[in-house]
Amino acid sequence: MTQPLVFITGASSGIGQALALHYHRAGWRLALQARRVEALQDWLRTQGIAGAGLYRADVVDAEAMARAGADCIATQGLPDTVIACAGVSIGVDTQLAEDIPVFKQVLDTNLYGTATTFQPFLTPMLQRGSGRLVGVASVAAMRGLAGHGAYCASKAGVVSYCESLRLECKPQGVQVVTLVPGYVRTPLTAVNRYAMPFMMESDAFARRAFAAIESGTHYRVIPWQMGIVARLMRLLPNALYDRLFSGRGRKPRAARQ
Repeated sequence: MTQPLVFITGASSGIGQALALHYHRAGWRLALQARRVEALQDWLRTQGIAGAGLYRADVVDAEAMARAGADCIATQGLPDTVIACAGVSIGVDTQLAEDIPVFKQVLDTNLYGTATTFQPFLTPMLQRGSGRLVGVASVAAMRGLAGHGAYCASKAGVVSYCESLRLECKPQGVQVVTLVPGYVRTPLTAVNRYAMPFMMESDAFARRAFAAIESGTHYRVIPWQMGIVARLMRLLPNALYDRLFSGRGRKPRAARQ
């Protein structure tokens, strides 16, 4: 119990899984949330990781996440760091009625799910006067991309939400960190059929993300090259931006994945 504890959502794959492995290797205790706990158990066995707390819940279910948070605190203690990694990336076409529920699914998982992840731990952290809440956004938050309306909106929401929460929490000593990944090789990016500059392996991202969180930063784009690209994209006039990106490949829709 003397080792620090990290609670990570979406730990059964992708960025969440890579972060779980890196935190384990750094000597942290693990509290891991997933909808597919069996897949998570299989992965932990292959890595030789024992003693992790596992919590079956869906981040879109606030009551289930509240129970998971309460169970974590009761059995493992109040985490030092909570990382909201659960996310989906699905293309949408607003013309199509069948894509509107998909739009809601993406926002519910990526944005609402960040809030349901933090909520069970927020009051205890504020009372303790310490802790970190880490939201995982994306460079897709910087500007809209054709076919990515739901994903871009959800990640822009994560950036603004974490900034608001940071202002609320700072006086009581709780840190809020916004991570902004570029392209990371995960199942979410495997279906993309367009160029993905500065692609990172998930373990490389986890290493840099861990260093950023531990450094005390409030906001970090990873890798740094994507930070420059994102800033340049924000500076482009709309007419030029539209001309450059209107023909870019789109994220596959749910029906085509």
